[in-house]
Amino acid sequence: MTATVLVVDDHPVVRDGVTLLLRAEPSLKLIGSAESGRVALLRVGELRPDLILLDLRLPDMLAPEVIAGLRQVHPAGRIVVFTAHGDHQGLLAALDAGANGCLLKDVAGTDLVSALRRVLRGERVVDPRIMPDHSTRSDALARSGLTRREYEVLRLAAQGQTNPEIAETTGLTRNTVKTYLQSALHKLGARNRVEAIGKASEAGLL
Repeated sequence: MTATVLVVDDHPVVRDGVTLLLRAEPSLKLIGSAESGRVALLRVGELRPDLILLDLRLPDMLAPEVIAGLRQVHPAGRIVVFTAHGDHQGLLAALDAGANGCLLKDVAGTDLVSALRRVLRGERVVDPRIMPDHSTRSDALARSGLTRREYEVLRLAAQGQTNPEIAETTGLTRNTVKTYLQSALHKLGARNRVEAIGKASEAGLL
């Protein structure tokens, strides 16, 4: 089955390069591009791609803003931030906003295709050069059985956010946040959120 891809980048060279890379890959089909955040929101709403390859630094909007907007217009689309900079804060903010992965632009073509396939399968893929500890956390996440959303909700709870605040941050409904938290508690064998945060910290998740 072929997955559709939209590239969001203000540099034509990058857009052309990705086009060439994906042209040789039958499982991924490039269906469009956008050079700014606002154009991306319009195009994603129209084209509804399976995957959005998003530049971290666009001329008109910050990546977390674009991601939040994309989540509203096309919640099912998977978002991979594509950047030339190992900008930790910007990338962490993008992941917190709901990106499904972060890759550096110098990634080899075969590695890019492999990473995009993994994201489409539901994995969260982060280049180890960006966040070296991420692979350890990914392993811990796999062992815990938590989904990315359950982990995300629990992490925000660990930061002291209430359910309504988590709902606002993630764009989820309050009931959905409650469901994810209850599921995370169950998987961690915890009776309440305080105990769950403690167990998640011990497991190397927080």
